[in-house]
Amino acid sequence: MTGFLKIAGDYTQWNVYRKSVIICDVTELFIRRAFLDKTRTIDQMRQAARSCKQNIVEGCSDATVSAEMCIKLLGVARASVRELLEDYMDYLRQNDLEIWDNNDPRTIATRRYCVRNDDAKEFVAKCRERSNEAVANIMITQIRQIDAMLAKVLKKVEAEFIARGGIKEAMASARKNHRGY
Repeated sequence: MTGFLKIAGDYTQWNVYRKSVIICDVTELFIRRAFLDKTRTIDQMRQAARSCKQNIVEGCSDATVSAEMCIKLLGVARASVRELLEDYMDYLRQNDLEIWDNNDPRTIATRRYCVRNDDAKEFVAKCRERSNEAVANIMITQIRQIDAMLAKVLKKVEAEFIARGGIKEAMASARKNHRGY
């Protein structure tokens, strides 16, 4: 007999989760260093970074029993990271700092590095060595990548739901199979 629960694997090994840890940890480094006075932006950035990571965890866990909740929570993670993107861009603009163009050699080098590296400690260490302007631009690149990754994860969950249905369908099918009809 085939079961109907799709138990989530170890989300800590998922690339999208590891990227969210980087975003969370580097954002914490950035706000401690970049903002000398308490502002609402600090709390907003911290919460947006945390929300991205935590909603990935909860969404992946909830996928065991609800594709709908998984999709909703991954959508919240994506919205949170997009909010954080705006905060980094606001910081650069409001402080008359440069926002690197997508074709800037620094952006291209950062994009390549971000694709190949997902160790949060290494990322934080490298960001400690860079200016606030550079860190904000690095995070913009990292956030754009995780945004695209979350979009792909959402499409995958959607495709799985279309192909296999939801838990109610799986439960009914498992019960019918158990009864022999």
